[in-house]
Amino acid sequence: MLSYKAPITDMKFLFEDVFNYYDHYKQYPEFEEATPDLVDAIFQECAKFCENELLPINQSGDKEGCTFDNGKVTTPTGFKEAYQKYVDGGWQSLSHPVEHGGQGLPASLGMVKSEMMGTANWSWAMYPGLSHGAMDTVQLHGTEEQKQLYLTKLTEGTWTGTMCLTEPQCGTDLGQVKTKAELNDDGTFSISGTKIFISAGEHDLTENIVHIVLARLPNAPKGTRGISLFIVPKMQVDEQGNIGESNNVVCGSIEDKMGIKGSATAVLNFDGAKGVLIGKENKGLECMFTFMNTARVGTALQGICAAELAYQNSLIYAKERLSMRSLTGAKKPELVADPIIVHPDVRKMLMTQKAITEGGRAMIYYTAKIVDDIQMLKDDKERRKADNRLGFITPILKAFLTELGSESANHGLQIFGGHGFIKEWGMEQIVRDTRIATLYEGTTGIQALDLLGRKILLNRGKYLKHFTMEILSFCKDKSMISSNPHKRQMNQFIWPLSKAVAGWQKNTLSLSLKAKKNRDVVGSASVDYLMYSGYIVMAYFWAQMAQAAYEKLATDVENRDFYRAKIKTAEFYFQRMLPRTKSLATTMMADPKTLMQLDEELLSFL
Repeated sequence: MLSYKAPITDMKFLFEDVFNYYDHYKQYPEFEEATPDLVDAIFQECAKFCENELLPINQSGDKEGCTFDNGKVTTPTGFKEAYQKYVDGGWQSLSHPVEHGGQGLPASLGMVKSEMMGTANWSWAMYPGLSHGAMDTVQLHGTEEQKQLYLTKLTEGTWTGTMCLTEPQCGTDLGQVKTKAELNDDGTFSISGTKIFISAGEHDLTENIVHIVLARLPNAPKGTRGISLFIVPKMQVDEQGNIGESNNVVCGSIEDKMGIKGSATAVLNFDGAKGVLIGKENKGLECMFTFMNTARVGTALQGICAAELAYQNSLIYAKERLSMRSLTGAKKPELVADPIIVHPDVRKMLMTQKAITEGGRAMIYYTAKIVDDIQMLKDDKERRKADNRLGFITPILKAFLTELGSESANHGLQIFGGHGFIKEWGMEQIVRDTRIATLYEGTTGIQALDLLGRKILLNRGKYLKHFTMEILSFCKDKSMISSNPHKRQMNQFIWPLSKAVAGWQKNTLSLSLKAKKNRDVVGSASVDYLMYSGYIVMAYFWAQMAQAAYEKLATDVENRDFYRAKIKTAEFYFQRMLPRTKSLATTMMADPKTLMQLDEELLSFL
């Protein structure tokens, strides 16, 4: 019973009015075909595919799940047919290089496509989604021969790709990887070991699966410095890309999971599988970070997908469900009771969902422009700057947006009340499906340590300084009468945002000083610090959207209610959600001894 309508109006608002994507595309000759007409056509056609093909098999796919039989995995009914329509429609090749069969359109358009697919059916979207990270890794680090052999098939969608990191004894701590790689006489490598939690690791959608595998060479240095990266296809292939016999990559089982049941999460056993080195020996983790950053932004997107799907269905239900009367008098006296949307608490949950969804989408689309730059910039210095910008914001996106996506999903279940707990409505599925997003590609705690420990303290706040200066520059520009005719209306956003950024800078300095005296400060403060940072970042984008809405309302634009709603939602965010930073600022500054002073024995039940 889930419904979904692609929010094309909001997407176009961000593209055209907030981030000026078409001027962005004009910077790169390769994107000359990304005109407003073409982009609009892509939005419309992708929406049709997602609404008509993917949504109908979302709940049925969750109910049926994947089946495992003697190493073979069968996806839920309709998944294979939908995948073929996806490939036939050219969606897999949309934003990949022309020289390997792609359409050469911007990665940012691929991000929009991924959002629609993920909202309509995240389990299904996992299959083509994992391929994109594998393709990016081969594109950046592979040889020309590897690109010709593997990228063409992956771009066609004839093959899919995975990332194989996790092993039974290690997840985040990849220094413990035990999978072995031994050199063969022909220059290939024999890969042996077990990988677990491999999304889309085995399925029946394509004839081959290309695994990107971390493994350790003989006599390699211990820890993460001794890990190499390999391309290991499920089926052996010759130089022309023809499929041969099995490559000794066997699916041992698939996991019985809490959610995303239509996506096969496999245990893969590599038993002397033939692989080729990608990148340099013992530099595998550096190459894999290409894959991981791509995957982390994609996972952040899952938070928005969950928030959008939960919001759309919550709104429909809240308008139809009748219960009690409004405290200020009957709003629908002709009915037996008022719709629950009139009640302030329900409205608060709906507004929170809306603020999360639209604010998070803005954060993702801002980042998608950076991804475009990284792929297209020719100057190494400028590309490194863009890469550093992406590196700074990625942990915030991944952790903050998935946590808020889970919050939105739970609000949806709460709005439905008892019906939310019943499977037929689909709300409990959204809660189950989105919970994994806070875990994979690095848990919230890991992302928080990356942000505070590596991106902030290790670099002495350099990247934070660049980002906060960007925000303050926006605030200064929008508070000047000469440059902004909407100064008076924008003051309700500009001054709180400026104050929040000043607090961000001050609190970061205080934490860095505390951390010099006690390293546990980093671990005890990091998650609260990341969420605190996330609320300020989202406030920045809500201020931008409010400014753009005021500018549109100053014209004779149609659909004026859309822009008024933007401003009202921005007001809600600043008054009801940005204040969460106050409690987070207090808790992140608390002495870590309150976490560590109990001995392990005293944490027991006795």
